[in-house]
Amino acid sequence: MVQIKTPEQIARMRAAGLVVAAIHAATREAAVPGATTKDLDEVARKVLAEHGAKSNFLGYGGFPATICTSVNDVVVHGIPSEDVVLKDGDIISIDCGAVVDGWHGDAAFTAFVGSGHAPELIELSRVTEESMWAGIAAMKLGNRLVDISRAIETYIRRQPKPGGGRYGIIEDYGGHGIGTEMHMDPHLLNYVDRRRGKGSKLVPGFCLAIEPMVSLGTPKTEVLEDDWTVITTDGTWSSHWEHSVALTEEGPLVLTAVDGGRAKLAEHGVTAAPDPLA
Repeated sequence: MVQIKTPEQIARMRAAGLVVAAIHAATREAAVPGATTKDLDEVARKVLAEHGAKSNFLGYGGFPATICTSVNDVVVHGIPSEDVVLKDGDIISIDCGAVVDGWHGDAAFTAFVGSGHAPELIELSRVTEESMWAGIAAMKLGNRLVDISRAIETYIRRQPKPGGGRYGIIEDYGGHGIGTEMHMDPHLLNYVDRRRGKGSKLVPGFCLAIEPMVSLGTPKTEVLEDDWTVITTDGTWSSHWEHSVALTEEGPLVLTAVDGGRAKLAEHGVTAAPDPLA
């Protein structure tokens, strides 16, 4: 069952989303050469404490940290560690969440550590992020879940990959509903699978975490022996971007973006819903 939220509940989710945005800002600044991924986890813990919020990652299914730190060929669910030291030229996807008054926020971004990154890595992150925004822009009243999947996949497939070939749209992981839990129905693929049909109709109160994951090579992944860390099977590097989004009578509201998604949605000809906390 899809959990439909009232405007008041969406406002509470917005509060959680703004805490996630604050974690993003702090960890992005801290993701420098010489920092460990454990350092980034400590930064996130401090931000949560400052806002009186709780982590929805820590303890989830036994996960041992506050955020996921996925470096280079790690797609998702990388565990922060003192042994993982960031180096100039690395890329890192930081995935985190927050709970405020029982309501959840969840979002991820890819950061560049230091400088000197290959153009193909810069383009990989850009394509992944922009496909996310294409998916968010497709979160319109009357559309169906598959329209979001199609928008994400179509954007990625239309982008020329430096050096030729195709980007790998990760198959085993995707977006999800969010609300009183971090992961809820429905599951959202980042590509169209005709066997799954059109999916739920999008109505006011529908909330989703939209999160494409894209690699420079394969769409296939494997899980390491820690039962969490997900890597590409061919060792190619990957990017991960995510926002939590609520659909309202007045359009989509990006709960985990500081401006509610106003600027990026405008690029797609979509007007973001008013911020209930503004």
